[in-house]
Amino acid sequence: MGLTADRVAVVTGASRGAGKGIALALGETGATVYVTGRTRADGDADLPGSVYATAKEIDERGGTGVPVICDHSDDEQVRALFEQVGRERGGLDVLVNNAFTIPDGLTRKGPFWEKPLALQSMLDVGMRSAYVATYYAAPLLVRGGGGLVVNTSSFGGRCYMHGPAYGAGKAAVDKMAHDMAVDFRPYNVAVISLWMGLLKTERNKALFDGVPDKYASFAAGAESPEFSGRVIDALARSADPMKWTGRVLIGAELGEELGVTDIDGGKPRSHRGMLGDPPEFNPAVVE
Repeated sequence: MGLTADRVAVVTGASRGAGKGIALALGETGATVYVTGRTRADGDADLPGSVYATAKEIDERGGTGVPVICDHSDDEQVRALFEQVGRERGGLDVLVNNAFTIPDGLTRKGPFWEKPLALQSMLDVGMRSAYVATYYAAPLLVRGGGGLVVNTSSFGGRCYMHGPAYGAGKAAVDKMAHDMAVDFRPYNVAVISLWMGLLKTERNKALFDGVPDKYASFAAGAESPEFSGRVIDALARSADPMKWTGRVLIGAELGEELGVTDIDGGKPRSHRGMLGDPPEFNPAVVE
């Protein structure tokens, strides 16, 4: 199921950050990549990037970028997105559920009741949006006789990270990947949740540059946003993606297993020892 010129991928939340990096890495293989997000042009958001800029860079790297303005809190817009993919491409090979709201106050110190109630918006665009996107993508994935769904996640699904709203959202998409894998298994569609490390995103770069002495060690060990895309591509191209279906996987470890390096040639380190092991789910199926 390699991502080649005839393959189709959808990466949600790809105006910037992890989504952009994943979309670029997949596009570089020659694939057609639908790039979703709300930002139409630089300047429309606090951080640089837009769906059109990401799609343009995919074109420049040899793929086909298709920008789609989509608010993933609106189910009708999500339905329309996958109707467009089906109409234009006939099917779908890879879905990356990456859209995620980062509300103000997320990293503020203190108990959750002293932070904005709006932090629960991560349970909408993040947790719920992954379910809705996969719901509408499923017929396209099944139609092709095999595919891959990836929920981007983090160690926050296992350890305390930014409070209960963030942790609940990440733990939910991890379990969602496991349960969706059960339903998709007869159709040869693999589903995983991918724990990414600290990323050199536009947001984090601003943080690193603002206080370089404080964050120097973090910046040195951070992954490029494209590393996760390279890992996803390698998984899709592997002999048997179903080997990993239903699991929560650490990106750095999966990359090591699949022989993936970052854009600088380095191999990101796993944070398992410091932040915890991925969950292991019971194989029982109760229908």
